[in-house]
Amino acid sequence: MKTNKIAVIGGTGKSGKYLVQNLLEKGYPIKLLLRNPENFTLKNPLIEIIKGDARDFEAVDQLIKDCSAVISKIGQPIGEKSIFTDATKNVIQSMNSHGITRYIAITGLNVDTPFDHKNDKVKMATNWMYENYPKTTKDKQDEYEILVNCKLDWTLVRLPLIIPTSDSFPVDTSLEDCKGEKISATDLSEFLVSQIEDTTFIKRSPFLYNI
Repeated sequence: MKTNKIAVIGGTGKSGKYLVQNLLEKGYPIKLLLRNPENFTLKNPLIEIIKGDARDFEAVDQLIKDCSAVISKIGQPIGEKSIFTDATKNVIQSMNSHGITRYIAITGLNVDTPFDHKNDKVKMATNWMYENYPKTTKDKQDEYEILVNCKLDWTLVRLPLIIPTSDSFPVDTSLEDCKGEKISATDLSEFLVSQIEDTTFIKRSPFLYNI
């Protein structure tokens, strides 16, 4: 069993359970932030559950305390105001106060960085998101800007469509463009867990996709 405990936000979404499984298989003790713990049925001595919402600083702080890294796969709750910058500000504040630096999170293709050379298809998808989901799309861009200006060792992984499957495929990464249209939830989880120790993408926002 590993000694470094990992805090997980968004561990019950359509791909979150794959992340939890991957961490457990590798022997990581984990703390999970859950809005509705009663719906979480997985029992494992390596799991500690914190009830709460990522918008609530006290809950986030309780989650992050005693952990060595934080992984966020937070999704947008339906019918609620955009969550991404609120949650990220709480995470940064808590990590700073506890002296924890490694933060790994996911976001969409629509986030732009100064290093991008997006292909036309990805540019169209970005524009479509701004037209149809302007508030959450801008909030995700703002989340990136907040991370760029913080002191954490962050990695924000930009993703195409996540396929909830236990199948694995070849993957590739790029800091400039997304050359694949999907990513297996299993491959995504493997990559996120690898980033706990890997320093390649610190303070970077790579695209991750199956090829």
